[in-house]
Amino acid sequence: MSQNIVIIGANRGIGLEMARIWSQRGDTVYATCRSPSKELESLDVNVISGVDVSTDEGIGKLQQALRDVRIDLLYHNAGIMRDENLEKMNYDTIREQFEVNTLAPLHTTVALLDRMSDGGKVGLMTSRMGSIADNDSGGRYGYRISKAGLNAAGKSLAEDLKSQGLAVAILHPGFVQTDMTGHNGHIKPAEAAERLVQRMDELNLDNTGTFRHSDGSELPW
Repeated sequence: MSQNIVIIGANRGIGLEMARIWSQRGDTVYATCRSPSKELESLDVNVISGVDVSTDEGIGKLQQALRDVRIDLLYHNAGIMRDENLEKMNYDTIREQFEVNTLAPLHTTVALLDRMSDGGKVGLMTSRMGSIADNDSGGRYGYRISKAGLNAAGKSLAEDLKSQGLAVAILHPGFVQTDMTGHNGHIKPAEAAERLVQRMDELNLDNTGTFRHSDGSELPW
């Protein structure tokens, strides 16, 4: 059955490949971005550009664009990574990452709840770097803090939305060759996207709120 799918941050990388997969299998995709790429515009998707979900204005624009859409799946892909350490601490970039990586997905989800269908799904793109138990290298303060915060928000959303029949996935894509990683990594964006789409297909109220790798394994908090 065809779904209405909203991807936050689909201009490039993993988000672009997820948009490609879902559109090719017959779903109706609404792909948001701040500025559209030629690759995104070439896909058979509905592009919603000029959207910065870290701002109230951007979320309001998204709400307006989706005012008549019943959303079956909402996937938050947008994120940023900066690099702070004890020798080079930058509290401005830590705040920036918290706004984009933590607050924006929470704010957007809450803002679009009244448009979610019965049995709808929410996907949050987190990172293994948000795991406290798995942190054995330190550094990257803002990114780690923001993704740990997103994990906590995702778990609370999963519990709070169960009564509405909505399931929440908290997903680490893997070490992917994207702009964020300097195109280093173990897998390409297309492979990560395929895995993530499969995890969203498997998502239900029995496994809602779990922190998983795109390969399906469960990760430590």
